[in-house]
Amino acid sequence: MRLVNHEPNAIDLRTTPVHLGLGSRAKPVEGFAWDPEVLHAYGAAVAADGAEGRMVTIFDGNGPDDQWERHPAGDELVVCLSGSVTVTRDVDGVPDRVVLGPGEATVNPAGTWHAVDMAGPASILTITAGLGTDHRPRTEARPAEHAGTSGPRTP
Repeated sequence: MRLVNHEPNAIDLRTTPVHLGLGSRAKPVEGFAWDPEVLHAYGAAVAADGAEGRMVTIFDGNGPDDQWERHPAGDELVVCLSGSVTVTRDVDGVPDRVVLGPGEATVNPAGTWHAVDMAGPASILTITAGLGTDHRPRTEARPAEHAGTSGPRTP
């Protein structure tokens, strides 16, 4: 995994996220994977950006999310590119659902537990403050407030 300073070619956001950092810098993340070792290396490489750093990526999927997540360092923008997605947020124990179609977006406020379910094949673009991201298995109706894993995985 390495941050690329000046990428002259097209970037596939499905395989190569872009990190938005301090000084209005945009750096593709070459060799990125949703793997603990790579996530640790990414976190170390962008640590100086702190809570201001953002990851931009595209996810393709089909079906329900298997976990809750929250991003305590900042808001997350979720944009539906194709298909239909439902973003469910836990607001004081009450599910708050927003259905998005192509071109529509929603903001998950900082620290809010959320999950993204895709109704059939769908694609989303996310812009996420990944610092300190928490995950919880989606085995209950709402996320527990204890024990979890951290890392910049999104949405």
